[in-house]
Amino acid sequence: MARPLLQVALDHSDLQGAIKAAVSVGHEVDVIEAGTVCLLQVGSELVEVLRSLFPEKTIVADTKCADAGGTVAKNNAVRGADWMTCICSATIPTMKAALKAIKEVRGDKGEIQVELYGDWTYEQAQQWLDAGISQAIYHQSRDALLAGETWGEKDLNKVKKLIEMGFRVSVTGGLSTETLKLFKGVDVFTFIAGRGITEAENPAQAAREFKEEIAKYWSE
Repeated sequence: MARPLLQVALDHSDLQGAIKAAVSVGHEVDVIEAGTVCLLQVGSELVEVLRSLFPEKTIVADTKCADAGGTVAKNNAVRGADWMTCICSATIPTMKAALKAIKEVRGDKGEIQVELYGDWTYEQAQQWLDAGISQAIYHQSRDALLAGETWGEKDLNKVKKLIEMGFRVSVTGGLSTETLKLFKGVDVFTFIAGRGITEAENPAQAAREFKEEIAKYWSE
């Protein structure tokens, strides 16, 4: 079982704040995410800046794309995004167009991730796999966490089922070093943390602590 990657989500509303956070922690993580809110504010300029700062890192454009997949994917890929997210309610043609476009620019590095929100089915998930998409992101959303929901057995079972189907599954939503042990024995692809790292007193140290905790439960 491979050791999960660590991804930092730049959940900022402004370009300056996102870049400041990226500089503070980018060299400690495996994947850097241009967050949805900031992308809505400044567009794919954020991706371009991240790529210039971290030429060797995997960069994600968290667009949660629902339509115009080919156009959105191309716009972000030419700025340097390796991966881009599509919302699970997007149509299969939208996802296929996004996948085609990002691969045309980024080659084998180019991938689409399906963001799992709300109601979705394993039948739909099989359609995503059949369309060539093998990454999925399982969420506890910010709103759900604020409403008092926590990670539980039902979440773990869904993650395990998706992995069994053939997905590389990333998990996110209120993760801390304390919650990582809940996933022991699960072949998680990437742990995605935002404020748990970027708003720490020492973000770089916080990222290192996440990686140290991951190493306790997963071997290389």
